[in-house]
Amino acid sequence: MAFATRFLSRSTRQVCTGQSVLRPEYVIPSRSFAKGAATAPAALKGDEMLKNIFLEVKKKFETAIGVLRKEKITIDPEDPAAVAEYARVMKTVREKADLFSESQRIKYTIETKTQDIPDARSYLLALKDIRVKRGIIDELGAEAMMSDALDKVEKELKKPLLRNDKKGMALLKAEFDKINQKLGIRKEDLPKYEEQLELKIAKAQLEELKKEVVEAMDTQKKREEFKDEEVPDVKSLDLRNFI
Repeated sequence: MAFATRFLSRSTRQVCTGQSVLRPEYVIPSRSFAKGAATAPAALKGDEMLKNIFLEVKKKFETAIGVLRKEKITIDPEDPAAVAEYARVMKTVREKADLFSESQRIKYTIETKTQDIPDARSYLLALKDIRVKRGIIDELGAEAMMSDALDKVEKELKKPLLRNDKKGMALLKAEFDKINQKLGIRKEDLPKYEEQLELKIAKAQLEELKKEVVEAMDTQKKREEFKDEEVPDVKSLDLRNFI
C-alpha cells in the first residue's frame, strides 16, 4: 500500500493538472478576457483583471477536482469500455467547469487565427497549419480536394478568390458540398464525428497516463524501501483515493 500511495500521489497530480483536466487548450484563453480590456472600467484593468482571470481558473480547477473525486477512472487504454468511461468523465468535467471540448477548441483556434485572412487560399493554408500543429491526420485527402476545388473556382473567376466575394464563395461552397457528398460527410453526423474524436483523445490520454504511472512505479521499485513491495496492477488503482 505504501508503494501505491507514494507513486499515485505524483500521478494523480498529473491527471488533475497536466494530463487532461486543465490542459491549456481547455481553459478559456486569457485573450478572451482581454478582448474587452480597452473599454473595461479602470478598476478592471491591470492587476484587477489578472486577479479575475486567476479566480476564474481556480474555480474551474476546483470544479474539475470535485468531479474526479466522485468518478472512477480505470487506467486501461486497451479496454473500449474504460476509454468510453474516461471520455464520459472528461465530458462531465468540461460541462461542469465550462471548459472547451477538443472540437470547440479547434473551432476557436480557427476563428482567431483566420479572422483577418482576406483570401480563400491563405485561409485553406491556415487550416492546414492548424491541422498539422494539432497532429490531426487528413485520412480522407480532403485538403487536396478542397485545393483542387479552389483552383477550379479561381480559374472560372479568372482571379484570386477573396472571402468577401459572396458570389465566388458561393461557388466554392458548392464545390465543397460536392466533396462532402463524395466523402459521405453529412452535417447531421457532426455530433458522431465529435464523439469519435473525443474517444481517440481519451484513449491517447489514458495511454500517456499509463506510461507515466508505470515509469513512476519502476522508479519507486528501485528504491531500497520498496524492494520487497509487490507492484500493483495499473488497472486496479483508484485515483479517487489519492486526490
